[in-house]
Amino acid sequence: MSKTNDKTKEEKTKSKAQEYIEAIIIAILIALFIRTFIVAAYKIPSRSMVPTLLVGDHLLVNKFIYGIKIPVLRKIIIPITDPKRGDIIVFIYPKDRSKDFIKRVIGVGGDTIEIKNKKIYINKKEYNDNYGIYTDDMTYPASMQPRDNFGPIVVPPDSVFVMGDNRDESADSRFWGFVDLKDVEGKALVIYWSWNSEEKDDILWKLRWNRLGKLLH
Repeated sequence: MSKTNDKTKEEKTKSKAQEYIEAIIIAILIALFIRTFIVAAYKIPSRSMVPTLLVGDHLLVNKFIYGIKIPVLRKIIIPITDPKRGDIIVFIYPKDRSKDFIKRVIGVGGDTIEIKNKKIYINKKEYNDNYGIYTDDMTYPASMQPRDNFGPIVVPPDSVFVMGDNRDESADSRFWGFVDLKDVEGKALVIYWSWNSEEKDDILWKLRWNRLGKLLH
């Protein structure tokens, strides 16, 4: 009788352990699915998008909005919409595919982009640059570098031209070219956490309370 009871208890223990393992596996699979296809978290490491995004901002990115891609192959199997001018996007950095970058879309396929003395022109019309800031009074000629004078150049189909909002401190399409749409990871949605590591006087102010829940546009 005791052996039967022991066997029953052992089976129940195995059954419980199996349930826990299955629950953990399902949770992991759901998390991977969400991370791959729906939404993902990213951290801002540089000043290239100041003042829209600060170093230490943590944001959620909508990975679904630009279509569902096959992982690794990055082939879009369910198209939804393409990035639009003004969108803040996360993408695979063309010069180092192990890194993700975040910038703002300035030009889409077919647009002619030109920069004259820091002013952006799209299709020969001055761009209403509501988000860009300039921190350097120096203006460089195109013969020295493309930061302040660039183009004209036409954005290829299925590509976008991107720039950081901090125009004078951003390595972007002016320097390394276009972003292929298949390399776009998603659109920035909201800041869910923001930590100022440079704040040393008061630990409470390391957390940027006023940025939590800020929608990005």
